Amino acid sequence: MANTKAGGKKQKQTLLEKLGSEEAVKAYYRKIGAMGGAKSRGGGFGSDKVGKDGLTGHERARLAGMKGGRASRLPSNITDHQKKQIHNLLAGGKSE
Repeated sequence: MANTKAGGKKQKQTLLEKLGSEEAVKAYYRKIGAMGGAKSRGGGFGSDKVGKDGLTGHERARLAGMKGGRASRLPSNITDHQKKQIHNLLAGGKSE
């Protein structure tokens, strides 16, 4: 029943029985959420840190989306090799 409404209700009921009150259940979820947040390494597209490439996560996500959008709009009569060449040119690389 994982990831279903019924499973969530069953989990809540189990926690209420184990912990005794609604406040204790909220504190439990607050505790495990804080543990996950403390364990986070701060990477990914949500990061404000400047990476080795000189970009923040937001800027990196924007550029990745631009590349993907351009590649997906290429006409279908172009071969995969030609698509890679165009993608490399748009990314600032050299054509092969």
